[in-house]
Amino acid sequence: MKTPKKHLNIFLLSMINISAICSIRNWPVAAEYGFSSLFLIVLAALIFFIPVALVSAELATGWPEEGGIFVWVKEAFGHKMGFLSIWYLWMTNIPWYPTLLSFIATTIAFVIAPSWVNHPYYIFGTTLILFWSATALNLCGMKISGWLSTIAVLVGTILPGIVMIALASHYWMSGAPLQITVSWSAFFPKVHSVQDLVFLTGILFSFAGIEMSSVHANDVENPQRSYPRAIFLSASMILLISALGALSIAMVIPQEKIHFTSGALDSLSYFFEAYHISFLLPLFAACIAIGSFGQMSTWIAGPSKGLLAAAKQEDLPAVLLKTNAKGMPVGLLVAQGLVVSFLALVFVFMPSINSSFWLLTALTAQYYLLLYILMFAAAIYLRYKKNDVPRSYRVPGGKTGLTLISALGMLSSTIFFLVGFIPPSQIETGSVFFYEMFLVLGMIIGSLIPSLLMFFKKSSMKTAANANVL
Repeated sequence: MKTPKKHLNIFLLSMINISAICSIRNWPVAAEYGFSSLFLIVLAALIFFIPVALVSAELATGWPEEGGIFVWVKEAFGHKMGFLSIWYLWMTNIPWYPTLLSFIATTIAFVIAPSWVNHPYYIFGTTLILFWSATALNLCGMKISGWLSTIAVLVGTILPGIVMIALASHYWMSGAPLQITVSWSAFFPKVHSVQDLVFLTGILFSFAGIEMSSVHANDVENPQRSYPRAIFLSASMILLISALGALSIAMVIPQEKIHFTSGALDSLSYFFEAYHISFLLPLFAACIAIGSFGQMSTWIAGPSKGLLAAAKQEDLPAVLLKTNAKGMPVGLLVAQGLVVSFLALVFVFMPSINSSFWLLTALTAQYYLLLYILMFAAAIYLRYKKNDVPRSYRVPGGKTGLTLISALGMLSSTIFFLVGFIPPSQIETGSVFFYEMFLVLGMIIGSLIPSLLMFFKKSSMKTAANANVL
């Protein structure tokens, strides 16, 4: 029997990681901290990003089969916990889509109608149109490969990001006035209350997802060798680009005027005007929009297909298990679209686009942090209980090293999961009660849904069985 050809090498795997994580839309959140964003990015890397990269590299080379976190958690704690982990991954993407789509909508408006940038009904309507269009494309059996991820990240992040960073560097060296203070004291953030550090949750979340490439295990050339190298290559590039990108925005846009959805374009616009090349702005806006849409399309069906593959017949109702002739999970994609459409209403009811963007980002981060707590716990369990499983890469330091790294990741994830429920001091979020209830209910309902679906599925199967007996 002929062995299927592997399509992903280290370069393509690295590009998938960068496409999934590194995005211009994340830079304005870090830019809110000015020059101290460098300190916070380094801190996020040490206590979160590096532990995730190290642990996921070990787990991916020990269990390289398709499924990623679902497989790792299932191997450690059984099918139900594994299913909960893949459910969290699916739920993580749902509030993430409106944030990405609002960024695309703002990017489009920035060029064709700048007055629409902060118009809630425009953002809401465009979000719905773009998301359902991407869903329809995926339902048609659109084959998304590593090359699409590569094109998306090159066009939408690397090209405009390099241009922005290059112009910012020249601007800085020219001695032009800056909106930030570059000094040793400014390197450390001024923290008066825990509210001042809430955006650090967003910085942590901007580094989430490096384990996502494990879902492509069946298409990777020599996964035991490729995964660690791709993870470390992509992690280095992501940290460097993110740090320089955040500074590029912070140096020319005052902190109180940084918009989460348009901050990057505001910065590009400033630099283009300063260097008399404003005619390039529409082209770069189009690149960013296309790249972001490609990034979303890359992942829009992935978590749903992963959830479908992980689910046993008793896990989900029959309507959610339906697939079309192309093998696409119709039930889950439609359900996903309905929930995304509902969540997009926050753009209408929150005080500003900034507050809406942050609220959805916070909810996304909460789900992801719970997912990582499960992953770190599984890594510790598997190192002690299944240490004999071959791994071409192991976290340095033996069992003690793996335990300490995983414990650090679990501790940071837990702390910032709790901090995420606090409204940030930097922006107006409206009613504190609404803000916290949105997150609390979102977490409770999202966590209970898998158990409820299993309960009703089993109840209906039991009722049907009894009816057959009668």
